Amino acid sequence: MSFMYNPFPFDDLTPVNRPSLREDTAKQLVKGSVKVAAFLAGKAKEGSIFAIDGYVGADFARTVNLLEQQLHVKGFRTRSINFRNCYKTTEELWELVDRHMSWNRSEDPTLLFGRVYKGGYEGLLDGDKTEAFKQEISKRDKEVIIVFGQGCLIPELRGLYDCKVYLDVTPKESILRIRRGQYINLGMTSPLTTPLIIRRCYYCDFEVAVHLRKELLAASGNVDYYVENDHPDEMILLPYEEFSDITASLADYPFRCKPVYLEGVWGGTYMKKLRKLPKEMRNAAWVFDLIPMEVSILVDVSGTLLELPFSTFLMKEGNKVLGPAVVEKFGGYFPIRFNWDDSYHSTGNMSIQCHSGSLYNKEHFNEFGRQDESYYVVITGHDAKTFIGFRDDADIPQFFKEIEAADTEHKPVDYLKYVSYEESKPGLQVMLPAGTIHSSGRNQVILEIGSLTIGSYTYKMYDYLRLDFDGKQRPIHTRLGELNVNQERRASVIHDPKSKDYIVQKPRLVASGEGWEEYVVGENSQLYFSLRRLEFEKRCEQETRGIFHVLTLVDGERIRIRSNEHPERCYEASFMDLVVVPADMGSYVIENLGSEPICVHKTLLRDGYKDVVL
Repeated sequence: MSFMYNPFPFDDLTPVNRPSLREDTAKQLVKGSVKVAAFLAGKAKEGSIFAIDGYVGADFARTVNLLEQQLHVKGFRTRSINFRNCYKTTEELWELVDRHMSWNRSEDPTLLFGRVYKGGYEGLLDGDKTEAFKQEISKRDKEVIIVFGQGCLIPELRGLYDCKVYLDVTPKESILRIRRGQYINLGMTSPLTTPLIIRRCYYCDFEVAVHLRKELLAASGNVDYYVENDHPDEMILLPYEEFSDITASLADYPFRCKPVYLEGVWGGTYMKKLRKLPKEMRNAAWVFDLIPMEVSILVDVSGTLLELPFSTFLMKEGNKVLGPAVVEKFGGYFPIRFNWDDSYHSTGNMSIQCHSGSLYNKEHFNEFGRQDESYYVVITGHDAKTFIGFRDDADIPQFFKEIEAADTEHKPVDYLKYVSYEESKPGLQVMLPAGTIHSSGRNQVILEIGSLTIGSYTYKMYDYLRLDFDGKQRPIHTRLGELNVNQERRASVIHDPKSKDYIVQKPRLVASGEGWEEYVVGENSQLYFSLRRLEFEKRCEQETRGIFHVLTLVDGERIRIRSNEHPERCYEASFMDLVVVPADMGSYVIENLGSEPICVHKTLLRDGYKDVVL
């Protein structure tokens, strides 16, 4: 189940990265779909076999049509083969994949959940059909053959082709194409409903596409040309070598990702004004500044704006960005996710919810690991609250009875009798290990920082009888919440420094230098990341020591983050921007470009992260 179920169709083009590139790189870039097709056609000879693979939602039809047109202009006969014909039957795939999906509406009312499929494209293919496909393309004659479709570049078949092309699509565009009716799940002959398409994509289609893309882009020879396919009329092609130059150069710099914005029934107005979002947006409930599998990254290539999925970039440059030890520990995934939750001047709180731990996620979802979170309060209005843990005097069995009645009988719950809260103020940091009941209250903006869990296993336990945008009562997951909530996390426990569940903490000074101080604002033995705050007026010296940092300007106007060894490698960030400092950066400095004192929230992997059970 994707985080990004319904992104707002708006492109924020402000976070552009401008690494220094080789002179020849920009010259090798081909922009414009007709020009891309003409360029590829120029590589053809009689009997050539092209293979065009791509991410979920890639526009194969238009790409193949354009290529055929250009080949015909050059006098070639062509034959196109849809690789979809090699898949197992719809019935066989239903048995293979969909039997792992949840169909229990009493626990999962909107049918969000399932088990991640790990068999790769190979497990989806029919052996006899694949052998017949091999025989078919061996009969080259004098025509040019174009093989297209997801999975056609698996290792078993890669050596059959003369020219290998990969069409990449950003996660947001992929979801928008699904919602526009432009995608049918792998092996299906007709589309499911949109929610079920997205669910199956998360647990199967996205999964297999991500892993093949990682392999294809890992080394030269697996793919000849990388094509940005977000804009079918304005595709951008790069030879693999130049694509690699761009990603390698980008990994030498501090960088910022392109955010994704989502509306929500509890959403607020602060980020909408700060980021100058479209007036037709109802609100900006979630701002995905760095949800690793959902965002993209913009690169200026001599005036051409190239947009890469962040996960594509990270697959290429994980060792430089994360550090080899981190790549090994987390399987190449970026291990921390960041987003803004905006309920400023909204109509209500986020739902009261919890998340599941490692064992539950692995057994029930075949997922990577546990889902931990944290909240850092940046903006508050009147009476803002952050809900966390149960009250010491809460009758928890009665709470479960009442939230069940709220769901089935539409009876409101006096949740303040059960759930504890903190009075919110800027700088409040709370840790939320899996199982902690929590919610961000109305009238604040928080920086939410979470663990690796690729999906979002959120169990809404109470949602105030609230209606969704379609006028229907929002479904909640009382049963899953009851199974996963930690009933021992009560107010006195979460404030006790001697408890392993000490999760509402006071800042403690851990480092200082000339004109700057660094405080730990949140650490917990159950979470593998450390949350810090840097305070200074002019500048602050830092060192990555082989571990990436993520910096967020939470008080102040503007800062510059630059390498000490290579001062030209820098990024200027404004209030509430998130910037990644690659592990390879080493010694760097944060400079105040404004007039007021600076606070920077800093996230990094804590000492001992390798020993934390995911």
